[in-house]
Amino acid sequence: MSSSYFITGTDTDVGKTTIATGLLYAARQSGLSTAAGKPVASDCVVGPEGLRNSDALALMAECSVKLTYEEVNPVAFEPAIAPHLAAREAGVALTVKSLLEPMRNILSKGADFTLIEGAGGWRVPLADQANLSDLATALQLPVILVVGVRLGCISHALLTAEAIARDGLQLAGWVANIIDGKTSRIEENLATLAERLPAPCLGRVPRLKKPTAEAVAEYLHLELLD
Repeated sequence: MSSSYFITGTDTDVGKTTIATGLLYAARQSGLSTAAGKPVASDCVVGPEGLRNSDALALMAECSVKLTYEEVNPVAFEPAIAPHLAAREAGVALTVKSLLEPMRNILSKGADFTLIEGAGGWRVPLADQANLSDLATALQLPVILVVGVRLGCISHALLTAEAIARDGLQLAGWVANIIDGKTSRIEENLATLAERLPAPCLGRVPRLKKPTAEAVAEYLHLELLD
């Protein structure tokens, strides 16, 4: 039976892709087929084959199901700015509808374990009044939350969990990604998150010198997902 999840973060730069690749690697090591999507990405580099995003490429590297770059990341922008601003500058209508079919295509591949990775936090604007969270709602996917452990992370995590629940989606699990190892009272902060977040902690990932998918996977517990 296949399992699919939408992976989001408490903010931008909290290591969503780092954790996503670790989860995909762990799934492959368990003998599961894997697929992933990055519906929209900014901060792309122009190459001979067009715009390419490092996060999308990292996800592709952990997919056992054959996917083209355009399938994984159908909407790409060069500027390292919010997607809706990049889309506006490029004259592109960034709507839920424009992202929905490409992601449904990935889900239709029937991989045992599929991740759709958002951009930034939960409420990332698209065109008009739509948000990227509306894509997760349209896909009706349970959510994995990457908590960037640093000062202020408890409030960010709890507010995100509340928003996910308000949108009618299940928080399937969360990962503590320690991005500031000097954060005061880390153990107490993690204990508070464990007490208050309505989902299991799938792992605690320390700051790693080389955060490869293999290295990150060692700290993750895929079996805790429903």
